[in-house]
Amino acid sequence: MTDLKKIMHVEDDPSIQTVARVALEAVGGFEVCTCSSGQEALTRYPEFQPELILLDVMMPGMDGPSTLKQLQTQFDLTGIPVVFMTAKVQASEIESYKSLGASDVVVKPFDPMSLSAQIREIWLRGRS
Repeated sequence: MTDLKKIMHVEDDPSIQTVARVALEAVGGFEVCTCSSGQEALTRYPEFQPELILLDVMMPGMDGPSTLKQLQTQFDLTGIPVVFMTAKVQASEIESYKSLGASDVVVKPFDPMSLSAQIREIWLRGRS
């Protein structure tokens, strides 16, 4: 089993980008590729080759679910967990995200000190 090293984080809010980057790089030791939009994620995916994608649900232009569909259309995401980040966490909403192919959902606001552990747990669950 390989360790998770490379995470693509797709988030339009600069303050959340910064907090997540610190949480994932400094606390978790991950290499993070931050994208400000779904379109940027589509452009940068081939060069970065993430092992996990952390994807904001609500973004202007191309939202998270639309970004996931485009990624699935253009790239083979087999073995690449996609985790949505959102404040919308009603059971029906979580089920709809999972029906789109998401592995899990991280609730916003997230705890920066436990985000890396939460992501690592999702990664390991997908590997067992």
